Amino acid sequence: MGEKTIYLDHAATTWTKPEVLEAMIPYFTESFGNASSIYRLGRDNRKAVDAARADIARSLGADPGEIFFTASGSEADNWAIKGAAQARASKGRHLITSAIEHPAVLNVCEYLAKSGFEVTYLPVDADGLVSPDVLKAAMRPDTTLVSIMMANNEIGTIQPISELAAIAKAGGALFHTDAVQAAGNIRVDVRELGVDLLTISGHKFYGPKGIGALYVKKGVKLETLIHGGHQERGKRAGTENVPGIIGMAKALTLATENLESHGEKLLALRQKALAGITSRISHVKLNGHPTTRLPGNLNMSFQYIEGESLLLMLDMKNIAASSGSACTSGSLDPSHVLLAIGLPHEIAHGSLRMSFGDANTEADVDVLLDCLVEIVGKLRHMSPLYESSMN
Repeated sequence: MGEKTIYLDHAATTWTKPEVLEAMIPYFTESFGNASSIYRLGRDNRKAVDAARADIARSLGADPGEIFFTASGSEADNWAIKGAAQARASKGRHLITSAIEHPAVLNVCEYLAKSGFEVTYLPVDADGLVSPDVLKAAMRPDTTLVSIMMANNEIGTIQPISELAAIAKAGGALFHTDAVQAAGNIRVDVRELGVDLLTISGHKFYGPKGIGALYVKKGVKLETLIHGGHQERGKRAGTENVPGIIGMAKALTLATENLESHGEKLLALRQKALAGITSRISHVKLNGHPTTRLPGNLNMSFQYIEGESLLLMLDMKNIAASSGSACTSGSLDPSHVLLAIGLPHEIAHGSLRMSFGDANTEADVDVLLDCLVEIVGKLRHMSPLYESSMN
């Protein structure tokens, strides 16, 4: 076995907890039946799926009939936005979202814009917050859907969702929130938030990959996502991923039960890392709201260096972090989120996202800080921009 990897990219994905895997394993082996079959093996699995749906609903403050399973958070985002926009097209074709959404939202809106819909992209302030007043001003009589993420995947800023949802509802529009980063990290209650549609993804809170869910408030109509069989009340055809459903439900239940202690631990690690970076390294900037943010998210810009080089050198020291969303990591362009909060290109390019998780320790933070001091020093030593700024 090689040296331990210090994993600081929980916003990209988490491992599957042993308790979750244990709950899933029987549904790969002896309890392998198709949940839509009428014989006992199928009926037993149908009961397990129904119980899992009820558990997820309980964790989100919803009713079981309002939870629909998907193959991912991206699929759930697609369904929420396309499904609502198409179902309400006769009432209007104006959609509103924000400039810092996940690509699963932005790219769907771009697709709909090519299909006869009009999309307004709300700006954010320097902390990444959407202003309720800006949303109110953007609302129109033909606005049918507003989609604003609950917590940003790159900078961790938490939006005032209940206030934003109330504005949308007052204007006659549905409100969707991508809560993929929020679920399992902060309290998510659909009734308190006042949302019509909400997205989650199992692998973000120590559940399996390949399973997500969409909350659809009772009475909200969506176009069918996948035509075929009768699964998910005829709205999403395809044999149910029973192990994934069981695993996601178990993971969300565990996360909800341990929400307070989980948040306290991650916040302490984040604050230790932030204090260490700001005291030991010059020319750094915290990105995102200083306090209204996910407990485990720390996004920093290091001036005069390239973020890609920083990531590669951290990886050589067995530290896994990110420069932004895993869904855009193949792009050489600076983060659209960092540009939206007003960072110039050269500073946005020098960003590092560290997202802490359950297995991280204070010792991990100590190693991270020592490595950052060394690596940033090396990279700046090679930077003519840094040298000229010191003269």
